[in-house]
Amino acid sequence: MESKDSMGSLPITKGQDKTDHDVVSVNDESPLGHDRTRRRLKNRHIQLIGIGGTIGTSLFVAMGVSLSKGGPGSLFVAFTVWCTFILAMNNCLSEMVSWIPISSPFVRFADRFVDPALGFAAGVNFFIYQAALVPFEVVACNVILHFWTDKIPVAAVIASILVAYALLNLLAVKYYGESEFWLSLGKLLLATGLIFFTFIVMVGGNPLHDAFGFRYWNPSNVPGAPFAEHVTTGSLGRFHGFMACLIQASFTIAGPDYVAMTAGEAELPRRTLPKAFNSVLYRLTTFFIIGSLSMGILVPYNDANLLAAISDARPGAGSSPYVIAMERLKIPVLPHIVNALILFSAFSAGNSYVFCASRTLLGLALEGKAPHIFTRCNKDGVPIYAVGLTLGIALLSFLQVSTNSAVVLQWFVNLVTASQLLNYAIISYTYLRFYKALKVQGIPRASLPLVTTFQPFCSYYAFAGTLLMAFVGGYPVFLSGQWDTATFIFSYGMVGATPILFCYWKFFHKTTWPKPEDITFFDEERKAVDKYEADASLNVPPPTRMDRFWKMVLWY
Repeated sequence: MESKDSMGSLPITKGQDKTDHDVVSVNDESPLGHDRTRRRLKNRHIQLIGIGGTIGTSLFVAMGVSLSKGGPGSLFVAFTVWCTFILAMNNCLSEMVSWIPISSPFVRFADRFVDPALGFAAGVNFFIYQAALVPFEVVACNVILHFWTDKIPVAAVIASILVAYALLNLLAVKYYGESEFWLSLGKLLLATGLIFFTFIVMVGGNPLHDAFGFRYWNPSNVPGAPFAEHVTTGSLGRFHGFMACLIQASFTIAGPDYVAMTAGEAELPRRTLPKAFNSVLYRLTTFFIIGSLSMGILVPYNDANLLAAISDARPGAGSSPYVIAMERLKIPVLPHIVNALILFSAFSAGNSYVFCASRTLLGLALEGKAPHIFTRCNKDGVPIYAVGLTLGIALLSFLQVSTNSAVVLQWFVNLVTASQLLNYAIISYTYLRFYKALKVQGIPRASLPLVTTFQPFCSYYAFAGTLLMAFVGGYPVFLSGQWDTATFIFSYGMVGATPILFCYWKFFHKTTWPKPEDITFFDEERKAVDKYEADASLNVPPPTRMDRFWKMVLWY
């Protein structure tokens, strides 16, 4: 039995000299040796990476499509409901990662706490999910640039972005953290700025002096509002409208998994990670719940300009309900500022996905489920071959050169939505095994660095909701006259592939499902973190004025 007070310390590990105190993520139980990444991500980096992973272009543009299908009421309710599932999953993930802050944590947790076959399936699923999102955001960047001009060659834009990602991710992780900090800060300003913009203009602070308030929620002003009909009429039509919004929410809302992926490279992880995970509630409430409310306030769901922008696939901010509202209210300049910040949002999101995908591949290699070459790091602790493969997959962005960008974007969206939901279901189930193992082995949860509430209810709730949505997400393809083979394959490809991956590994490697009393909790890794934090605590400099400033601004 173990507790927080009995973790012990560990001498300097094999291959680690006295100057390498930030190389702490050992993996002695793996046949492939050590994790040689370095702990260079500061608290402020992790806070903004968590925000940056949460906010993408969907928050500002794609939600408009869902608004047109479900109306403002369905959009707001759907995003509010889905936030509860993400919060429940966050409770599961944060408790495990804060205690065991290792590289690619939840993939390796599935391996250790459930079955190595599930760890393999989860790792491949999450790697495909993150790697597929890189070309999604690269294509989105190109589309956003077309808001200003069509004269920039598509291939040149894609190549430039991929080179920038390579530079930011192949240098020391502190440079990735610093770049993501400032890029995410821009996204934070955009998201909060648009919320304030909504409040100001709805009470009359606009050139037309039109205090429209909740006009577009009133069915006497907008027929069918606030719960619009979609596909068919009546109650069934309103249900379809709500489901369209819920499916969009399941793709748009994320965040905890991006915080978790920094665990193996975070400075003083047991101090910084609980703060980052605890702030997820405020991010979800501010950006998604209030954001979905704002979008429904600004534009009627059946607005002619919104419908035309969607059908014409207008580039960048041209399809954003926020920009459509600015144009209707005769507000100049702001649309260009919004488009510029949306461009930064897309670039930043792609940058995060390169980081997460490469660290997932590193985690698979550390557990012997991917080629050993992907464990190799350069002198700055960057897994260069894992980053290289991720960028190689990002070359799929060049599909846009010969195919309509809207079609390419939808392919990637359909592929990754199911992967994301399966990943969340696996995290939730893994926590159930973790929770039971702690209980059977007599390890009190109160001894962990972070103890979440409503457990194990949260794990059951998150598991049921996310797994159900993985199957429901592509249901429109089964409606009368809606069948499309490509959409079906992309929507359910990973739902079918993940069990096949699980069975493949289990059959060929004869893996076993460990009993709760036999589960181990990465003992060597935790001891290495104990030693690192004990040593680092002796050398922590007093906070500077800038440190105090960021702490006040970011609420950590």
